[in-house]
Amino acid sequence: MTRAAIVPIMLLMSGALGADVRQAQPSKPAQPAKSAQPGKPAPAQTPPGPDQTKTLNLAEYAELLRSDVQAQKIAIITEVMEFTDAENAAFWPIYRDYNAEMAKLGDERVALIEEYARAYPNVTDAAADSLATKALDLEARRQAARNRCFDRVRKALPARQAFRFMQVEHQLLLLIDLQIAASLPIANR
Repeated sequence: MTRAAIVPIMLLMSGALGADVRQAQPSKPAQPAKSAQPGKPAPAQTPPGPDQTKTLNLAEYAELLRSDVQAQKIAIITEVMEFTDAENAAFWPIYRDYNAEMAKLGDERVALIEEYARAYPNVTDAAADSLATKALDLEARRQAARNRCFDRVRKALPARQAFRFMQVEHQLLLLIDLQIAASLPIANR
């Protein structure tokens, strides 16, 4: 697979993740698509009512994205990386460790989204400060996990393969982050 093929795969995956980001509205969370039976259109989605918007269900949405994306991530990484047998054997144990660490951080992210959902729409200055501080700390720890993973992959694979993996992983994480961010309503003034 060529490098130019990475972007189209990522665009295809973004469509598979759920809501169309261009149609996302900051004041209403996107709802995960319901699967339709073969040959039948998906049921129409109704906009969330005031109670649903207040509750948000954002943590459930984030969890759904995370679980649905895992199989797709593995398939995309496998296809894009074009591992040799030796590279395959060296890479996947490292990836499993990294993925487990990122899953724990993902759990913290879901908890942070739940905290925001409980505070929304009347987020106080104190709550806003706390949420922002926690979000920045979480992002720093996610980046540290990515750095540790890169160091391990770089030792196990040729540098270009390690770089290629980090590019693909970065794109996948950006897609997931964008889907979640597009679903989070902006805090009121």
